Amino acid sequence: MAASCIAVRELLHNIKLMPYYQKSSCLFIRRISTSKLQCSSQPLEKSAPQQLVGVVGLEIHAQISSNTKLFSGSSVQFLAPPNSSVSFFDASLPGTLPNVNVAVCSQVLNKRCVEAAVMTGLALNCTINKKSVFDRKHYFYADLPAGYQITQQRRPVAVDGVLTYSFLGGRKRNQVMRKNVHIKQIQLEQDSGKSLHDDVNSQTLVDLNRAGVGLMELVMEPDMSCGEEAAAAVRELQLILQALGTCQGNMSEGQLRVDANVSVHRPGEPLGTRTEVKNINSIRYLARAIDFEIQRQTAVVRRGGAVLNETRAYDSKSGETVAMRDKEGLQDYRFMPEPNLPPLLVFEDEASLPAGVEAGQAVLLRTLRARLPELPSVRRDRLVQTYGLLPEHSFTLVNEDGLMEYFEAVMKRTSRDPRKVIGWVTNELLGLLKQQDLSVSHSPVLPAALAELLELQEAGCISSSAAKQVFQEMWRSPGKAALQIIQERDLGLVSYAADLHRICQKVVDSHPDEVRAVRSGNQKVLNKLMGLVQKETKGRADPVLRCQ
Repeated sequence: MAASCIAVRELLHNIKLMPYYQKSSCLFIRRISTSKLQCSSQPLEKSAPQQLVGVVGLEIHAQISSNTKLFSGSSVQFLAPPNSSVSFFDASLPGTLPNVNVAVCSQVLNKRCVEAAVMTGLALNCTINKKSVFDRKHYFYADLPAGYQITQQRRPVAVDGVLTYSFLGGRKRNQVMRKNVHIKQIQLEQDSGKSLHDDVNSQTLVDLNRAGVGLMELVMEPDMSCGEEAAAAVRELQLILQALGTCQGNMSEGQLRVDANVSVHRPGEPLGTRTEVKNINSIRYLARAIDFEIQRQTAVVRRGGAVLNETRAYDSKSGETVAMRDKEGLQDYRFMPEPNLPPLLVFEDEASLPAGVEAGQAVLLRTLRARLPELPSVRRDRLVQTYGLLPEHSFTLVNEDGLMEYFEAVMKRTSRDPRKVIGWVTNELLGLLKQQDLSVSHSPVLPAALAELLELQEAGCISSSAAKQVFQEMWRSPGKAALQIIQERDLGLVSYAADLHRICQKVVDSHPDEVRAVRSGNQKVLNKLMGLVQKETKGRADPVLRCQ
């Protein structure tokens, strides 16, 4: 720090200016990467006729994090060889029944899956039904060998919840916008199998590894109006499920799949005919599919046509939705009670258990409430209040898996201002992670190592530019301490006044035009001269610090 002050004083002295000048500071802000998708409907002037606006509801299928399937003991493994994890029940062989090895108060199903659905319902402020039932929902696809799906669609385990989601909006996209979407219900159900195309033999195979895997289907009411809102709601839900541990939420592996129900209408009029865009496995594609479908339906209505009640798919290459089939109605599914499963019972606490039922067999609401973790919205608020961070920084920390924990681990080991530390975490660290497609858990620079570097910079051992050089070397050489790198590469601040005087004099003598400009009152040129001093010292003089 003292060396930097001497460098500035020498520059001013050698160009015969007053050795005092007004302090100035620079704020460098890196725009946090957020979705640029905008709602397709724009605000209307009061005198303008009412325009068609989008209405969006969602059905989200979340694969429950469980080692075994919902009604069988078959293991759940991603990328397992085709049909290598299939029980007789999964394949719907005649005479097979749901697994009776795992009991939940005489229910014959996976207790882990029930607890996951109930915990998710509690986190979303749902009403938990103490008694729910399973039905058979009939439809015929090659990857559904039974010809029906076991589901709670008509009488689910949880109903009437609310998801509060936030996103950055406003003209500069730095305002936190909060909205609510109502959760109609959360139901347990089986997943279907999967069709695989064999390019070698030009045939389609049916893989039943996924058949019978436990799913939660979350039905969101049509409270959204565009792709951006839907994408923000799904991302918030994804973070909640991951925080709860009830679903890993990896969309690329099919653990979270979204069906979007889209329609258009004029405000105040009945909702229009909806279409369903099926099986979207990317948040970015979800936003694009919804916005395209709103535009497509708007064009159909404006030219006097009728929107068809149909199921569509999103083509990511063309950016368009394409028709698949007519949309089924409830009567097409021919619901009937599942005869092999009794009602699913959930109890408040041990005191409410019937005689003969042990607590380890039952799903207890009080126990699950006590296990609820800190949810994403609470985390963001805490980061802002505790560390004085900007809202967009709290979004980045929470939305990137493991980044909040990394930041807080650094803060425990350093006295630096949190707003300084956040710059290092979201710019230097996250930038390299994104560049090399690494997760936070695989960062070569551990929180303790970054904290040590920041402490050395705070102590005036190195400049900010030299600190970045050290960080790059720490990234390339994991395990190498910051102090060791500083010593090996001679990156410590120049502390001798004679050395700085000589360097400053050299810069001044070799740049007469810049000196004349400064003498004429153009002090911006002084930054150039300071940059040249920094170059001469290989970044060992800090240009940001100012003398008193």
